[in-house]
Amino acid sequence: MAQQELIPHLFRTEYRKIVSVLSRRFGFDQIEIAEDIASDTFATAAQTWGLNGAPANPVAWLYNVAKNKAKNHLQRGSVFAEKVAPEVKHITTELHEYDIDLSPENISDSQLRMMFAICHPSIPPEAQIGLSLRILCGFGIDEIAEAFLSNKETINKRLYRAREKLRQEKIRIEFPGPAEIDKRLDNVLTTIYLLFNEGYYSVNQSDVLRKELCFEAIRLCEMLVDNKSTYKPQVNALLALMYFHASRFDARINKNGEIVLYDDQDTTLWNQEMITRGGYFLRRSAVGDTLSKYHLEASIAYWSTHKEDTPEKWENILQLYNRYLQIEYSPIAALNRTYALSKANGKEVAIIEAEKLKLANNQFYFSLLGELYTGIDKEMARKHLQKAYSLAKTPADKHIIQLKIDQLHD
Repeated sequence: MAQQELIPHLFRTEYRKIVSVLSRRFGFDQIEIAEDIASDTFATAAQTWGLNGAPANPVAWLYNVAKNKAKNHLQRGSVFAEKVAPEVKHITTELHEYDIDLSPENISDSQLRMMFAICHPSIPPEAQIGLSLRILCGFGIDEIAEAFLSNKETINKRLYRAREKLRQEKIRIEFPGPAEIDKRLDNVLTTIYLLFNEGYYSVNQSDVLRKELCFEAIRLCEMLVDNKSTYKPQVNALLALMYFHASRFDARINKNGEIVLYDDQDTTLWNQEMITRGGYFLRRSAVGDTLSKYHLEASIAYWSTHKEDTPEKWENILQLYNRYLQIEYSPIAALNRTYALSKANGKEVAIIEAEKLKLANNQFYFSLLGELYTGIDKEMARKHLQKAYSLAKTPADKHIIQLKIDQLHD
């Protein structure tokens, strides 16, 4: 890897690890100091490596510098003088007593603890995602602002308020107790799920698919399945769901960067290795009597990786949506269920069900109605597609809808 690419790459992979370990060491009261030390470590690397070249082991170099900067802070700072020193004065004042543990085991453990702390119920969902992107994924403020279609000032304020809330609530960077872990795990999974969706259904004007967000969500979920305390059926199900969706990344975007709808995708571009991994985690999720929405969505995604358009495929997907809506109703799930109904039982039946939904301000609702009326009533199809076009938020969505309108003239 070229040196100009090395530091940005390492920032994305190592910054989050350093911040998690230092935050666990210092506590949320000093999370900005942890971030400053991590950032200063990379600034030192850029300056030193620019003059002398990258070291043989860049990661070890970064960890060593971060450790030294952290120990210097502990030695001279008020926290060391007023809080740390009195507690350990009966041991020794040797600096090695305050060493920073950047072993792989402690890095993983610290990141998991940080994940649960960030996803505390007192923090709003958008702030949970923002903090996760910043602290657990190493995203810069500009990148987070772009992901949320916002600006740096708004994101900085949001993250500041979230950090203040963590301090006020005296949230500890630790695993919740056995009695609370399932409840808190739900918040963690929701954050990972929303993070994946931020990438998969991007409303960014220039990127309709933000793969880096999706893969960060997968990475965080893999950390959960690798830990015995969070190895749960619903965690495996969410990981399966994300792998199934990720398997179609290359088919979902054409050479012009435009979204390709499911029915039009080149199935030879589907990633079979990811489909296999999705199947592996879906099987691992099928233990006990747990049935979460992630199980049902993963099962739907599994059937969607079947290339053949068979009645069995769509009947299974339809029944899974029926069960999903019993567990957790959502307008999007209802729309998707109606599409499956059209594939299983025909467009006429689906139109009746779709029109009952009455989602007046939803572009996808009118897009679906336009699709269902195509081949049955051209004028109704055009009317609904034009309404969908007026509600579409991105150029990519407008382009797809316009193509469908144009096809009505053929």
